[in-house]
Amino acid sequence: MAEKLDEERIKEIYKLCKGHFGDVRFVGIKYHSKIGWVSKAQFNSDEVGNLTADGKTSTDALRKLRNRVKKIIKRYNGV
Repeated sequence: MAEKLDEERIKEIYKLCKGHFGDVRFVGIKYHSKIGWVSKAQFNSDEVGNLTADGKTSTDALRKLRNRVKKIIKRYNGV
């Protein structure tokens, strides 16, 4: 089985966010010279604002963001 691409990870995070939070402005990743790779999900809603995660690689940052989104969804569904 082929390794997942970052593009596929971004699409997966976008679907998760859209399904739970509603209106998603964007999900993306960029390199910051002092921090490293930073992944971000930004929403049109003022309630949520945006979620970020950083990592040593782009894949690591996206995995952390996905896990963070899943934790928030799990916590929300538990209430």
